[in-house]
Amino acid sequence: MSTPTRRGFIGWSMAGAAALSMPGFLAACKQEGVVEAAATGAIPENPFLAWFNIDESVIRTVLAELTSRGADHAELYFQHTRSNSIGMEDGIIHKANTSVDQGVGLRVVIGDQVGYAFTEELTREAMLGAARTAAAIAQSGAAVQPQSFSVQALGGLYALNVPWAEVGVDSKLPILTKVDGFARAGDPRVKTVSVSYSDSDTRILIATLDGRIMVDQRPMTRLWCTTTAEQNGKTVSQSANIAGRRGIDWYTDQELKDLAKRAIDRTVILFDAVRPPAGEMPVILAAGASGILLHEAIGHGMEADFNRKGTSIYSSMLGQKVAPDFVTIVDNGTQPNLRGALNVDDEGNPTERTELVKNGVLNSYLHDRISAKHYGVTPTGSGRRQSFRHVIQPRMRSTYMENGPHTREEIIASVKKGIIAETFTNGQVAIGAGDFTFYVKNGWLVEDGKITAPIKDVNIIGNGPDALRKVTMVANDTTIDIGGWTCGKNGQGVPVSQGMPTTLVSAMTVGGSNG
Repeated sequence: MSTPTRRGFIGWSMAGAAALSMPGFLAACKQEGVVEAAATGAIPENPFLAWFNIDESVIRTVLAELTSRGADHAELYFQHTRSNSIGMEDGIIHKANTSVDQGVGLRVVIGDQVGYAFTEELTREAMLGAARTAAAIAQSGAAVQPQSFSVQALGGLYALNVPWAEVGVDSKLPILTKVDGFARAGDPRVKTVSVSYSDSDTRILIATLDGRIMVDQRPMTRLWCTTTAEQNGKTVSQSANIAGRRGIDWYTDQELKDLAKRAIDRTVILFDAVRPPAGEMPVILAAGASGILLHEAIGHGMEADFNRKGTSIYSSMLGQKVAPDFVTIVDNGTQPNLRGALNVDDEGNPTERTELVKNGVLNSYLHDRISAKHYGVTPTGSGRRQSFRHVIQPRMRSTYMENGPHTREEIIASVKKGIIAETFTNGQVAIGAGDFTFYVKNGWLVEDGKITAPIKDVNIIGNGPDALRKVTMVANDTTIDIGGWTCGKNGQGVPVSQGMPTTLVSAMTVGGSNG
């Protein structure tokens, strides 16, 4: 079978299925060539102007309707996303998909009230209809419209040499094939390999009532390798993945080999892994992926909407001591190419490095425009939404603890009997109180200051604020995990990053074995 081209990819399949999906705006679109261009052609920097003639006069007209009954703030959030995915099982491509999603979300804010509507149809009539729907919350006079618009210069946190919309499937297939080959060659016990790949090219235009226009191009890609191994009649499986706002040149042979090796190492170690004794004991959070615990059990409690409503345990703790002096926790939207990086947030505010906990003291919440006004502070660039269909919420971007004064070796040597938690899968967290349960897939038993055995199938149970207070040592090896993390909140998912240095929590409940 000949190698498919980018255009041929949409209708192509091999031992499986390929599909193209598109929103109603495309299916109903009458403009010559727009459907094909949106699905397969190069995407212009501003597709809304190029394809739908949405210029400043149209934006001004829609904003005027949106704010015709009053507004403290309003914005239009245009989005065009083209996504591709490919799946491989045992060396055979079994699924492939291209999808296109496009529309505009219209928001008007008056105090704490929000009027919101969206439409997939980028016609003047459809947008004006949505604007009238969102404007229905207001009862006062019309807001003052901007006399002109200023296009804001944004940072270059994730500029690509070649946009994903211009990369053909013939360039993507070798990525999966190589990972499959590296995984099979890495260990003779590996019997099954599954590889999944995705990329997306998102174009954003935000127009605000204060006369600003921001245009951003947001790439994303993720590659996932799962290996299943057999030994003496026993079968085990684990995976590894990498993700980021990167281009195809990121997928070097070395990067693909490293991914396959991590998947294999996490898998075959399970043959020798044991369940540790159950009970309360010291837990060492390994550098990197342990940031999931920081994100879920602590980070969500520092999002300003939970604090403004009084549902977070941190709602009355600003300026108070919440951790030892050597603990600083940051949420950062400005790290180049990370999954959580943003040149600008989804309501048009610049992103920043926000110190949530500084030298052990609760220093700041994560703010969108509404919460920032409530607290009398500047937005932290944390207003995020899943897509144009969703309302803004304060959300994390890349959350991590900074380096501490210790070393990993010192931390391990200090533990008489405990565990190292290294990779995590399922977890549950009560946002308000911060109570959590996490499932540790890979880890290590520590006895008398030494690593003695791999462990598996362990639950750790605790409370986020309590665990933060019980941090007794933090190493100088902060690592940002580059896995494909997605944060869920109130039904919305957004891409995030997270990380940790090696960190010792003096006591957590470990659900191991009492046998």
